[in-house]
Amino acid sequence: MAKLKFIRRPTPVLPEHRPLYKIAQILLVLHFSRGKKSSVLRLHLFNWALKSERRIVALREAAARSTLLVPAWGFDPALAIALRYAIAERFIESISNGYQLTDHGSSFIKEALKDAEIFSKERTDLAVIGKGITEAMVDKVVKDWN
Repeated sequence: MAKLKFIRRPTPVLPEHRPLYKIAQILLVLHFSRGKKSSVLRLHLFNWALKSERRIVALREAAARSTLLVPAWGFDPALAIALRYAIAERFIESISNGYQLTDHGSSFIKEALKDAEIFSKERTDLAVIGKGITEAMVDKVVKDWN
């Protein structure tokens, strides 16, 4: 009689669920944001948008028109976890209305961006979109949720 033997192997984790990937994405969004800071709602908007080319196109159009027509976006628990890790590593700090890149975080992301292959697509998109999506635009959409 044949026997089956199972060997437990590590399960791969999608890159977008890895804390270090998310932390780098947060630093990148803050790097390209006005004042190197953002509300948590705006960070979730960018996190949601960076998962789909169609969503990035919608943000590009919103930044160009100065009107955010995205009615709602998803909230990712992985982002909340990454924010806590980023604070613990002193890459970002909590401020009254969100999060701000620290000098340490700014140095880290600038060093990472010296490699042209790291986040090449995201950096191109965020350089165009980043400052074009304002907190006021996000707040206006959020007010419609109530």
